[in-house]
Amino acid sequence: MKNIKYTLERFRWIKALFSPFEPFNIEWYVGKTKVGTPYFLPRKWVKATPKLATEAALKEIKSAKEWNERNPDSTFKHKVKPFSEVYDEKMKYRFPVPLKVGFDWCGLGYKTKWTNTDFRYEWPPIFTFVFFGYQIAAIIGHKHPSHYWECWLYYEYATDKTKSKRERVKQCRKEFKQTWTWTHDGIDEIIDYYECILKKKYL
Repeated sequence: MKNIKYTLERFRWIKALFSPFEPFNIEWYVGKTKVGTPYFLPRKWVKATPKLATEAALKEIKSAKEWNERNPDSTFKHKVKPFSEVYDEKMKYRFPVPLKVGFDWCGLGYKTKWTNTDFRYEWPPIFTFVFFGYQIAAIIGHKHPSHYWECWLYYEYATDKTKSKRERVKQCRKEFKQTWTWTHDGIDEIIDYYECILKKKYL
């Protein structure tokens, strides 16, 4: 049940289609694999193999030695464990490897910064299929992605759900302002991004 709730939450962004906000669009990418989900290229997690464990153990030991060499006067020293000990530890791990053939995806990425309603957009929902170095990716977004998703998140999580959509939009615009001033050639231009992301009947 917990996994089902987690998965449904990752798809919550679909509700934007039925909100006062403009429908999001889909940007397609077809070509060599280069679109991450979100930060890394599509990959899968596999059980450790002797090769993967050896590479990881050698890397950890090398990193510890180099840190100690670069910081000879530091009171903190990395413990350089014997290879066999580190190897045995790594054999218990799972490792990410590039996905050669298959699907991968990620939901809407965001965080809160100063308060629990100070939403910050990080990455769009992405669905992708990879096939031996090539990729088809559907990137869900808007021409003003940060403003669009951050405002929708505020609308979805921070406005009074007992009110009408129009009243919730009003609350959104009052509490989560999106009026920005841009200077171009010495001339100030004021933009209220709600004018760019809301459906016309809610303006």
